[in-house]
Amino acid sequence: MRIAGATVLLTGVTGGIGRALAQKLSARGARLVVTGRHAATLDPLAAQLGARPVVADLADPGQVAALAERCGDVDILLANAALPASGDLLDYTPAQIERALTVNLSSPILLARLLAPRMVGAGSGHLAFVGSLSGKAATPYSSLYTATKFGLRGFSHSLRQDLHGTGVGVSLIQPGFVREAGMFAATGADVPSGVGTVSPGQVADAVLRAIEENRCEVNVAPARLRLRCAVAGQFPGYAERSAGRGPNPAVDRIVEAQRASR
Repeated sequence: MRIAGATVLLTGVTGGIGRALAQKLSARGARLVVTGRHAATLDPLAAQLGARPVVADLADPGQVAALAERCGDVDILLANAALPASGDLLDYTPAQIERALTVNLSSPILLARLLAPRMVGAGSGHLAFVGSLSGKAATPYSSLYTATKFGLRGFSHSLRQDLHGTGVGVSLIQPGFVREAGMFAATGADVPSGVGTVSPGQVADAVLRAIEENRCEVNVAPARLRLRCAVAGQFPGYAERSAGRGPNPAVDRIVEAQRASR
């Protein structure tokens, strides 16, 4: 799929990965539509990028449907928005669980459903989903987040098969630990030792490559972490024993930040 000249709807633009994506898409000549919850944050960023802002709360299915209606001419959907949703499931209220499921899983599915028919009719388009390596391997204190990413992975792969031959591609991009972005950057917690990190720019480059080459799945992480996730996906019992159950200061700091933000 050619990015230059294409109209791209990018969700989650205000985060670290989202900003990197927006800058690289704009530099490639995309006609950019960006969305976020708060106009005060979204509008200045859109002005810097020369993008069209559309305010929408992806936790509200009605607003998601309205977003799709206002952006019905897009050639590429880039579903990047997500809530961290880390920590003990028992600490979440039913409303918080519903919000995480809606933002991380239901909203990209709904946007794909509403935007894909025009792409299929035109015989051209692309649906790209930014997931996580948590969609391949479970880790402690992330059951809700992991559930959404496992779901997104299954959805994207199946939808890709459904749309085969229509001219509409589907890609899933799965970063590992991202420095300068996300909960580790927000809380100052240390990334677990020995796994390595990638930058928002590296993730953005992988997303653009996936769209242009119609790649099925691109995993963005150092080789050691990709291997660990592959092994954990095939042997979950072994991964569980390897993870251990001792205290993890980095995870504890992220969980506390999550609680404070709810």
